Amino acid sequence: MKRGSSLARFQRALVLLLLAAALGWLAWHWRGSPAVALGGLLAIWFGLALVLAAEFLALAVAGRDDPAPLPTLKQLVRAWLVATWSNTIVFGWWQPFRWNAVPDQVPLSPGPAPRRGVVLVHGFVCNRGFWTPWLRVLRSRGVPFIAVNLEPAFGSIDDYPPLIGRAVLRMTEATGLAPVLVCHSMGGVAARAWLRTAGGAPPVRHVVTIGSPHRGTWIGRFSRAANGRQLRRGNPWIEALARTAPVAAGTPFTCWYSNCDNMVFPVSTATLAGADNRFVPGAGHLELAYRPEVITGVLALLDR
Repeated sequence: MKRGSSLARFQRALVLLLLAAALGWLAWHWRGSPAVALGGLLAIWFGLALVLAAEFLALAVAGRDDPAPLPTLKQLVRAWLVATWSNTIVFGWWQPFRWNAVPDQVPLSPGPAPRRGVVLVHGFVCNRGFWTPWLRVLRSRGVPFIAVNLEPAFGSIDDYPPLIGRAVLRMTEATGLAPVLVCHSMGGVAARAWLRTAGGAPPVRHVVTIGSPHRGTWIGRFSRAANGRQLRRGNPWIEALARTAPVAAGTPFTCWYSNCDNMVFPVSTATLAGADNRFVPGAGHLELAYRPEVITGVLALLDR
């Protein structure tokens, strides 16, 4: 695990700045109008909720012709409410302040009955703190794990394969077994980019992707970051990846996707031909990664 995270520092500074502004507003207006003071605090929360609402609206409009089941209004509203809370926890607490609270769990050498390990790869504008609930579960079950930090945070996806490769090699040497690779969002695309360069025998036992824009995403058109542009639908980079890194028979893939994914849509772009594509109805982009069926599905792979 890296000792530092530039993204954690950036997000921590942003959270503290927002907190200072909110407290300053509260102190300034409380004596004159408590309603105005509290309204300023809630404005931050409602601002986030409005941005997320726009994403879910875009999902509903842009995904009308997708072959995946269309979300119901009830599913969209529920997913939006959960996403507002999830984004607050992930980007306001786990990633800025708790990204290294659960260190990697790697044995010094293979034991007499080695456990297969897990390498976790986060997505866009995230760090290893994203996996906090996963790390707690894996630690409680004695499963070896490494959670990487993909940096530079806004660099090219082509920068990430060496980071993934080193983590996979370290886990393989420590356990004597090829690990399971678990990836969220952009992490699944980065894993395929790494497999394209790995060559030889399959270096991992299984690849699990969760809400990964394998064929790009509509919302990628708004990104100005290098890795965000690579996730736009139809861009040359992701089209080349599809030609040069198809799902190989020797590397099984499981792709989890949802009809309420507010970041990866049209929904079927999160699937791959030849993979075990598993549909979860009604889950937003972050929520999908924490769904019990997804976590238990990965644990089942480890026990095979």
